[in-house]
Amino acid sequence: MPVKPQIVRYGELQPCKTAFIDAHTPGSDQKENFTIIGGGVSESPDQHVHIADPIGFNIGAAGQPPKCRNSLHSHRTAEVFFVAKGRWRFFWGRWGDAGEVTLEEGDIFNIPTGIFRGFENIGTDYGMIMAVLGGDDAGGGVIWAPQVITDAAEHGLVLSEKGKLYDTKKGESLPDGVKPMPLLSDEELAAFPEPTTQDVVPHYVARYWDMMALADNQPAKVIGEEAMLRDKPGFEVEFLTRGSIPDVPYKVEANEVLMPVRGHWHADVDGGANILAPGDTCLVKPGTSLRLAPSMTGEASLYRIRATDDPAGLTWTP
Repeated sequence: MPVKPQIVRYGELQPCKTAFIDAHTPGSDQKENFTIIGGGVSESPDQHVHIADPIGFNIGAAGQPPKCRNSLHSHRTAEVFFVAKGRWRFFWGRWGDAGEVTLEEGDIFNIPTGIFRGFENIGTDYGMIMAVLGGDDAGGGVIWAPQVITDAAEHGLVLSEKGKLYDTKKGESLPDGVKPMPLLSDEELAAFPEPTTQDVVPHYVARYWDMMALADNQPAKVIGEEAMLRDKPGFEVEFLTRGSIPDVPYKVEANEVLMPVRGHWHADVDGGANILAPGDTCLVKPGTSLRLAPSMTGEASLYRIRATDDPAGLTWTP
């Protein structure tokens, strides 16, 4: 019997609208968070996890209507986004004004570890960004800028020191003996770098059409030790298009995730046929045989993420 890959279809994604502390804050209260593979970083027990397997990194997504933003936060491990749908502005720094970049569909951003970052949908329709987070525990959660925690409290949400949300609008309160999440001190805040747009964009952003050109006859190495965006975050990212790889099976050596951007793709695992569409996420386990190829003519592109033995995230150094 052929081994079946684990596939989460775009149309079957289950969102959580109360995943984070800013879920009630005006301007951020229409976000939808998706945990696709791994435990993710959601602060809500309502978060649905599609595939709980630990594979060395996490896959998630964020969906937002126009003008909705995700509040300033930081992670201890890598956070990589690519735009599946829409037009997005990413911004960073203590107050979100140190630098910014606009990403279009297919563009990818390896956000430097250890800086505050946020993002908003600046398109005209519902947008979706897909995320790769380093490590099985995704760095132990989210570090929020102090103003985010303060604003959230004014709208009924309190975060415990253990990273669990309590909604006072529902009559919830911190249990006895449990303290609220402390605000970062001025000394702690001073340790968060403030890189400029010029510091970040050339080294951490790759554009869709540049990757299309580089992947005309071999996979474009996007994130890795010798890639377009040089980093060792615990996984490597490649960009594939028509002609990138031969239409023959290969042996999967490490946990591998396939995420189509454009077109439909064959992902035949141990002889079993599967078709992947944009927005789908496919997990292929080591030891299997995988044949990967576009299923029809026309534009086709896909991100392939593989686990590596590198530490899950490097700290930003100017």
